[in-house]
Parts: sequence; C-alpha cells; structure tokens
Amino acid sequence: MIKTLAASIRDYLKPTIATPILVLCEVACEMTIPFVTANLIDTIKEGASVAQILPTAGVLVALAVVSLFFGAAAGITCSHASCGFAKNLRHDLFYRIQTFSFANIDAFSSSSLVTRLTTDITNVQQAFMLIIRIAVRAPLVLVFAFVMAYAMGGYISFVYLAMIPLLGIGLGLIIHKATPIFTRVFHKYDALNESVEENVTGMRVVKSYVREDYEKQKFATAAQDVCADFTRAEKLLAFNNPMMNFCVNGAFVVIIYLGSKLIITSQATAFDVGQLSSTFTYGFQILMSLMQLSMIFVMVTMAEESARRICEVLQAEPTIANPAEPVREVADGSIDFDHVSFKYSAHAERQALDDIDLHIASGETIGIIGGTGSAKSTLVNLIARLYDASEGTVRVGGVDVRDYDLDALRHQVAMVLQKNVLFSGTIADNLRWGDADATDEEIREAAHLACADEFVDGFPKGYDTWIEQGGSNVSGGQKQRLCIARALLRRPKVLILDDSTSAVDTKTDAKIRAGLASYLPDTTKLIIAQRVSSVQDADRIIVMEGGRIASIGTHEELLETSEIYRETFTSQNKMTEEAEAVEAAARELESADAEDPAVATAADGYALKGGEAHE
Repeated sequence: MIKTLAASIRDYLKPTIATPILVLCEVACEMTIPFVTANLIDTIKEGASVAQILPTAGVLVALAVVSLFFGAAAGITCSHASCGFAKNLRHDLFYRIQTFSFANIDAFSSSSLVTRLTTDITNVQQAFMLIIRIAVRAPLVLVFAFVMAYAMGGYISFVYLAMIPLLGIGLGLIIHKATPIFTRVFHKYDALNESVEENVTGMRVVKSYVREDYEKQKFATAAQDVCADFTRAEKLLAFNNPMMNFCVNGAFVVIIYLGSKLIITSQATAFDVGQLSSTFTYGFQILMSLMQLSMIFVMVTMAEESARRICEVLQAEPTIANPAEPVREVADGSIDFDHVSFKYSAHAERQALDDIDLHIASGETIGIIGGTGSAKSTLVNLIARLYDASEGTVRVGGVDVRDYDLDALRHQVAMVLQKNVLFSGTIADNLRWGDADATDEEIREAAHLACADEFVDGFPKGYDTWIEQGGSNVSGGQKQRLCIARALLRRPKVLILDDSTSAVDTKTDAKIRAGLASYLPDTTKLIIAQRVSSVQDADRIIVMEGGRIASIGTHEELLETSEIYRETFTSQNKMTEEAEAVEAAARELESADAEDPAVATAADGYALKGGEAHE
C-alpha cells in the first residue's frame, strides 16, 4: 500500500526529502537551547556580571533565530510536498477510473468513488504531512531531549524512560479499539454521499411525489450513523491526553522529589538548580513529543482505512485492456456474434445472453425489440467492448473486438445509450464530443438531421446555450436528440441507438430515421426500440426474449412467424387506431355548432378521452 501511494509523490520528491532534513536542523538548535540556558543559570548563580553573560545570551538568541528559520522552511517545503502529493494522488485516481470497464465501474458505486477522491485523499494528505514533518520531529525531540536530560540529570532522567512503555501500551489499546470503528465509518460515508447524490439528481421526482420529509429522514439516519461511530471513536481517543498528562505529571513529581533531595543532600555539588531546571525543560519537550506522536498515531490510524480504499481503486486491474499488438483500423461495419454467451459476474446463476449466433452485413439497418430485461442493451454493449463475452466471439469488420485498440474500435462504434448524458458546457461543446474539430456548419447539419435544430434555434444564444450538469435544463426528448447529433458527428462505421428516441413523438422519430439513412448510408445501424414503428422499416428485425434471439426477419416475415412480434404490433397498432379515432371524433364535434351546450360538452369529453388515449 505504501509503495502504491509513494508512486504519487513524483515531482514533489525534493520537498519531501528536504522537509525531514530541515526538521532535523530545527530540532538540533532547539535541543541546544536548554543546555546553554543551564550553563547561563549556573554562571548567574556564581555572580557573573552583565558583560560576562551577554555572549551566552547572544548564543541563545542566535540559536532561537536559526531554529525559527529552519522551522519556517520546513513548514513551506512540507506544505508544497503534501499538497502536491494530494494533487498527484487525485490525478492518478481519476485517470485510473477512466481506464475502467463497465465491470470495474459496477464494483464501485459512484458515491464511493467521490468519497475516495475527496474525503479519503484529504485524510491521506493530512497523514502524509504529519509523517514527513511531525513524525520526524517528535522522535528526534524525544531522543535528543532524553539524551540531554541524562547528560544534565543523570540517573534521574530514567524516570522519563520508565513512563514511555506505559504510554505505549495505553495508546496501543486505544488504537486497537478505534481502528474497526474507522473502518466502518467510511462505508457509512459512502451511504451518506449516495443519499445526497440520489436526492439531488432526483430532486424533480422527490418534489413531484412530495417525498421531502422521507428524504430528510433517510439523510438524517445516514448522518446519525456516521455521527454515532465518530462519537465512539472520539470517546476512545479522548483517553489519550489524560493518560499522557497523568504519566508525565507523575514523572515530574518523582523528579522534583529526587532532584530536591539530591540538591539538599549533596549541597548542590552533585546536582544543582540549573540542572534541575534543564531536566524539567527537557521533560516538557519529551511530553510534547509524546503528545505529537500520539496525534500522529491517531491520524495515521484514521488515514490507513482511507489509504486502503484509495489503493483498491489504484490497484484494480481493468477487466478490458488493449492487446499487446492491437489492430488500429476497422475495415467496415460488419458485425458477427459467433455463439456468444455472457454473464455480468462469474458467480451469476444465469446467463444474460445465451448462445447468440448473429451475422450483420456492413451497411445493414437492424431493429431490435423485446421486453424489459430481454438483454437488448447487453447485446449491443459487447459490440463496443464495454463488456467482454464470457463465451464465443464478437467480431467487427471481420476482427475479434478483443484484438482492436480500444480507442480505434470505439471511434468507429458510436453509441447513443439508453441513459442519455450531457455535460456542463454549451450545446456546441457537447456536440463536439462526437468530433472535436467539427465546424459550426457540421454541427448545424448534425443537429438538423437529429431534429435538434427545432428547439436549439429557439434559444436566445442558439448553440452557445449553456447546458447544466447532466442536461438538467433541457427535456428528455431534447437531450436524446442532442445525443443523436453528437453521435452523427463521429460518422462511425457502426451506429447504435439504444432506445434513444423513446422520448420523442413518432413524427420526429420518423424524421430522425430518414436523416440517418441519408447522412450515413454505408453505416451499420442498430436501433433498439419499444415501438414497432421505429424499427419496421429496418432491413431485419431481431426479437429478443430471455437473453436469446427468439426470431429474426423483416417486418412482414415476423408478422407471420413471430407471435411475440405480432402481439406487440397488434397491441400498439390498436392503441394508435383508437387514439386517431378519438381525435377525429373530437375534431368533428369541435367543428359543429359550438353554441349548442350539449355539443360543446361532448367535444370536451372526447378531447379528454383523446388526451388519455394519446398518453
């Protein structure tokens, strides 16, 4: 774990090394001051004049100034090293996440990754800062202070040595009890962040269902869990300072007794007041170093769990990676599934896809329909190698997708996913995800083909309109059309639309499909849809059921051979005919004599029914 984290120091290695060296110099100066002070006291006691003590006083001032300089320099280098280390660690963690496959992402929740990038890295940064400065300073002070105390007080200084094991045992017990609590609390931090993230992203639903009180209670419960665990940990850690003060003050009492007795019995020949004063001074320094060490142990204990969670991400191997000698060119848009099976986990009880044998020629338009959970999205995810097949082979352009360079493959397989995502930035910025070098004219053309220009041109700033995070300031249908335009700009060899026109009306859906056919005639198009009307003009239609291909054929062939397809088409067609009949009746009534109250009432009723049928 230390080796993994240390790799993020990199360009901040110099200040990391300089800090302990400067601390060493600072401690050496500080430890010399009490020794010089003891000599000064003895000189004054012997009746020295002001002129005689001035050189010694000057040495004390010089030592204090030099110590201050080294301390300030150590503070500066320590801040550079710790902040730079945290910056590099965030960089490494975020970049590592970018290499993850969907399977890796599934292993970590988004709220957990946010906690690791923020709270956990802050904890590790604080621990790193303490380690390179205080963890170096405290042991040095402890050793120097004890050596100097022995030089000044002889065997009396062994009182300090006797209390160190007692403090060590007490601190070890506290940390042993507190560590499991810190391990638990960070998992609860994840739950707390998840509650906030879920509430904020789903705020419209929360308010529409008047669930604010429920969400408040859920958040309060998660927050109370975190608070309760931290309270337990703090109660344990609170024993640290009283225990330390008791031991050190007890040591002072013993030293006062022994020192005073020795001064009196030897008449200050074996031990004098200056030595006793210095022994106390070094005792206070020992006390401070022990308190600093205990603080370091507590912080490192807390940071250890954070470091482990960070290393889990840094050490996670992407389940999908480039081969040693990848293929970098996709010949065409042909797609072949050779007896492909897939399950999301090695421990899963059933296959998500089972023995898929499918061959699609380049340039074909393929429709895919099926019930919820029939694995339509799973099927197309294997084409862009978002997941790898558990059994069998998926080929694009005649080459196994596992032999391609990932970037090359995904540049030629554009996907408009079921969950449409837009990012903070202008509309033009979002569309240029498809092609970073796209001109304004190309952007307008793609938007026109996706029927997005119908609403973009209505915005005051047009394509410079700002999109909020997640596209929260545009409707679902507008978001879908922008995502389709973004995919069109890539001009891929394979275009996958995963239920990406579900939020647009049938007329707009038809216009989009016509635009795709004219703009990308040679591109293989796979259209997943719930509406039969969205796929009935496709070259072939695949009917999925339970992770298998139930039927495949043209619209006319499936009406004759596939019961699932026929039932779906009939039910949807019946609803459409009923809605059209109601709307036609409503129009006839509206054109009648509106002054007749009975006719007006009937028209209102039919209009209402027409709305219900349409929905």
